[in-house]
Amino acid sequence: MNLLTGTWYNKHNVFNNNSTHPNYHYRNIFRLLKEEQPDKKIAIFSQWIINRVKLVGEGLPEAGNIMFDYKFDGYDLDEVAYPHDPEEIYIYNIDRHVTHETSKCVKKNGPDLSWVYLDNTDAIGHRFGDSEQLIQSVVNFDNEVGQIWAAIKYRIKYYKEDWLFIITTDHGRDSITGKNHGNQSMRERTTWIVTNINQTNSYFRDFEPAIVDILPTIARFVNLTVPLETQRELDGVPLIGKVSLIKPDASLNGDTLRVQWKALDSTGNVKVWLSTTNLYKNGMTDDYKLVKTIQIDKEEAIIDIKPYVSKFYKIVLEGQYNMVNKWVFRP
Repeated sequence: MNLLTGTWYNKHNVFNNNSTHPNYHYRNIFRLLKEEQPDKKIAIFSQWIINRVKLVGEGLPEAGNIMFDYKFDGYDLDEVAYPHDPEEIYIYNIDRHVTHETSKCVKKNGPDLSWVYLDNTDAIGHRFGDSEQLIQSVVNFDNEVGQIWAAIKYRIKYYKEDWLFIITTDHGRDSITGKNHGNQSMRERTTWIVTNINQTNSYFRDFEPAIVDILPTIARFVNLTVPLETQRELDGVPLIGKVSLIKPDASLNGDTLRVQWKALDSTGNVKVWLSTTNLYKNGMTDDYKLVKTIQIDKEEAIIDIKPYVSKFYKIVLEGQYNMVNKWVFRP
């Protein structure tokens, strides 16, 4: 959900594979695209059906009633075609099939937005940890990605299309065995992002981008206008194009709010917006007040918040090219 919504789990409410109540008010990238450009075609390719029916919420009124135009998933439920063997080779076979269906659909139909989920490297990691088997699973994954990339290159060559291809993972592995994840060690928290786009920005090249940066990157690539109320909630920053500011931080000392950021472009000012509510999580609109406008290269704003009595504050920093946000709770 971090990837799909461009927000962290404190907002979308999905913190593990067993989470049952996603907060669909934090719109996912498929919903944003379909709501603004309903003629666009979307696709999903996955071992699991849960990615489509639970995380995206296909067909659910509370998730926008969106439907995928192309869907190939749920293969783990087909134990006739993919009998669940103790060595879990079936997961590798499912990944091969998912790759085949992805390549075929991309080459023939060229969906406007697709999500491909391959699971074998994670399954092998859980089973064997740091091992020759894990290395081989990465080699297999590389071959599968190569097949998908070949289909994309076919579309680029014969249909003269522009494609953004992003590959990432949602977690690392523990540093002792390589079998587990879910804690806060550096290796478990370390992920990576690979893309075909050469024109990445300085944020991508010089800092530490995260999985939440993928949604605003896709939105910028496809010229998607993200609604203001959604922009104010996004925790990600585009990896392409100009970026005004990153790394928002905020602290309270009595009635003084100190807000900081890292400026990546010196053009223009930063507008500091403040809300004392979090109505967005319930599908309503927060009332933001403009409390400061300051030169972006100052990288700091000091604000007297006596007029805004609250135990909770949402701060949005609006630059010329992007927004970032931070939540602050009063002790």
